[in-house]
Amino acid sequence: MFKKNYIRTKKISRGGDPFSIQSGRFKDAKIDTVYRSGWSEDVFTSDTRDKEVVGNTFNPTKLSLFVFALVLFLSMLIARTAWLQILKGDYYYTMAEENRIRIERLQPNRGVIYDRNLNPLVRNKANFMLYLVPIDLPSEEDDFEQIKSRLAEVLGDNIRTEIDEALVDVDRSSLDAYQPLFIRDNIDYEIAMLLHLESLSWPGVVLSTRTNREYLYTGQAIEFNDSEDDARYLFSLSHLMGYTGKINSSELEEFGDDYLPIDYIGKMGIEYFWENELKGVNGKKQIEVDALGNEKKIIGEEVPLDGNNLVLSLDVVFQLKLEEIMLKHLDELGLARASAIALDPRNGEVIAMVSLPAYNNNLFARGITQEEYSALLNHPDNQLFNRSISGEFPSGSTIKPVMAISALEEGVITENTYFYSTGGIGIGQWYFPDWKAGGHGRTNVRKAIAESVNTFFYYIGGGYEDFKGLGLERMVNHMEDFGLGSQLGVDLAGEASGLLPNRAWKEEVKGEPWYIGDTYHMAIGQGDILVTPLQVANFTAAFANNGKIYRPHLIRMILDSDDNIIKQVDAYPIKENFLDNYNIQVIKEGMRQTVTDGSARSMYDAPVEIAGKTGTAQWSSVKDNHAWFTGFAPYDEPEMVITILVEEGGEGSAVAVPIAKEALSWYFGEYKNK
Repeated sequence: MFKKNYIRTKKISRGGDPFSIQSGRFKDAKIDTVYRSGWSEDVFTSDTRDKEVVGNTFNPTKLSLFVFALVLFLSMLIARTAWLQILKGDYYYTMAEENRIRIERLQPNRGVIYDRNLNPLVRNKANFMLYLVPIDLPSEEDDFEQIKSRLAEVLGDNIRTEIDEALVDVDRSSLDAYQPLFIRDNIDYEIAMLLHLESLSWPGVVLSTRTNREYLYTGQAIEFNDSEDDARYLFSLSHLMGYTGKINSSELEEFGDDYLPIDYIGKMGIEYFWENELKGVNGKKQIEVDALGNEKKIIGEEVPLDGNNLVLSLDVVFQLKLEEIMLKHLDELGLARASAIALDPRNGEVIAMVSLPAYNNNLFARGITQEEYSALLNHPDNQLFNRSISGEFPSGSTIKPVMAISALEEGVITENTYFYSTGGIGIGQWYFPDWKAGGHGRTNVRKAIAESVNTFFYYIGGGYEDFKGLGLERMVNHMEDFGLGSQLGVDLAGEASGLLPNRAWKEEVKGEPWYIGDTYHMAIGQGDILVTPLQVANFTAAFANNGKIYRPHLIRMILDSDDNIIKQVDAYPIKENFLDNYNIQVIKEGMRQTVTDGSARSMYDAPVEIAGKTGTAQWSSVKDNHAWFTGFAPYDEPEMVITILVEEGGEGSAVAVPIAKEALSWYFGEYKNK
C-alpha cells in the first residue's frame, strides 16, 4: 500500500533573512532551505515494508538463561578462588615462599662409642654425597639431559639409571618435590671437588659433605705360626657395634620427621639399639636462595645438638685377644662356627662377646656392593648371624647345675643324697645311658656335677622306681627363674628366647604326648630344650654371685658430646633371694670339683682358680656334637664368667675347655699383671 508522509515545517528566520546551516565538510557551501509557511504535502513515496509495532519485543526466557549463566560463572569463579585461597592456600604459599626462602636442616655429629677404658671404637669421617632437589631441577628436558650426560661422564653411565629410578615416583609439582633424593655417596675426593664446582650451575643437583662411620679395630690382622700367609683378620666387633646405613623407605615412614631420605641410621648392634642417643638433635638454617636453589643469604640459624657418646662395658683388648685365641683353636680343628661370652657376674656387664664367623661392618658403612652383599648372604656359615645372642642350641650338661639346685631347693635331694650309677637306667624297652661305660658308682650332687653323671640327673629330674623326681612342671618353673625360655633384655637387637618345651608344646608341635623319656632328656640338657650362649653365661653368673640375676648389658655410661657424664647405667639385680645360700655353695663346690677332679681337669694348673661345667650337646644323628664350657674365676671372688660354645666341636672337655683356659689365663695373668 502507499502511505503519504506529511512533514510539518516551521519557517526559521533571523533578521528577516533565511537561516543558513553550515557544518562539517560543507563549510564552504551555503545551503539555503526555505520552508513554506503552513502545512503542505511535500512528498509522496511508496513503502512496501511490514508495519512495525512500537511496544515490548524482548523475550523473558532469554533473560533467565543469561542470569543463570552469569550466576554459574560467578559461582565457579568463587569456588575456584576459595579452593586456591583456603584449601590449597598453605600449599601455594609454601611454594611461593620456597622459591625465595627455605629451611635447611643442619646435621649433628653422631656420638662416639668407647670401650670401658675410653678407647674409641668408631670415628666420624667426611662423606661426599650427591643428591637431587626435584623442585629445582630444570623444567626443560634438554637441559636436564645435559646435566645427566655430564654426571655420566664423571660417575659412570649407570648414574642415569639411578637418577631416573629416584625420580620415577616423584610429583615435581607437589611439596614432596622439596625433599632431597639420595643418588650416590662415598664419592672420591677428587671427583667430589670437580662435581662441587660444576654443580653450582646445575639447578637441583647438590653435592653435600656429610659424615660417615669408620669402625676402628675391625679387620685388624693377626698372624698364625708367624707367617703372613696364615694371617687372620679380627671382625668380631662388627656383631656388637653393628653399622649405619642409608635410611630406607620403611624406616623413613616409621621414624617420621626426624629423618630425611638422605640420612643414615643405625642398622644393627649398638648403632641400632642406641640410635636415639647417638643421632643427636637436628639444627636448622633459614636461607634465601636464588633461582637455581643456591644459598644467597642466611636469615636465621639454630645450631644442631651433637649426639651423645657411649661408654661400653666391653674391654676391646680382651675382646680381640679372645677372638684371636678362638680363631687359633678353630683353625687347628678345621672348624668355623663358635661363640664366646665374658660377663662380670657382679653387675651383668658384657666384657667380651665373640661370634664366629664374623663380617666386616666397614663394608656396610662405606656402602656395600651387591657382589659383597651376596657373598655374605650366601656364606655357608652365615657371617651376619650373631650366635651369642641369636643362636639357639641344646644346652647339654651345662644345664645340670640348674637342675641340681632346683632339686635341692625343692627338697628332692640333699647334699648327702646318693645314687648308684651303673651305666644308665632302663624303662621298659628304652635305655638311658651314662656317658661312661660301667657308670660312675656311688654319686652325690657334687660328684654328679663334677663328672656330669647322667644317671643322677635322670633320678632327680624324672624319678626312678620308688624315687620321685622334680617332674616336668617344677623343672620348667625353676629354669624360668634362671631366665631360660625368654629374652634377657640385652641391649642388642635380635636376641632369641630359646625353648623350654612342655606337654602342650609337644602335643601342638609334634602331635605326641609327653613321655618320661622327654623328662630324662630335659634333665641332662638334651631333647627339645634350646638355650642361647648368653643365657648359659647369665645363669652361670647367678652361681658366681651367690644367687642374683642381672640383665646383661653393654652400656656403662652415657656422655654428652664433650664427654661429661649424663647418666651412669645402674646395674641392679632383676631377681635375687630366690635361692638358699647354702644350696648355692654346694653347687659352686661341685663346679670347682669339675676342675680339680672332674671333666675340666686340664684347667687345674691355670694361674687362677676356676670353677665350671662342661657340656656335650647332641643335636644331629649324622653330625658331631656341640662342645660347651661355662665357668667363673677367681673361684673365691669371681670377677668373670666365661662361656664357650664350639659348634660341632665334639667333647666340651676336649674342645671348649682349652679355649676358656687360655683366655682366662691370659686375662688374669699377662693382661691384669702388666
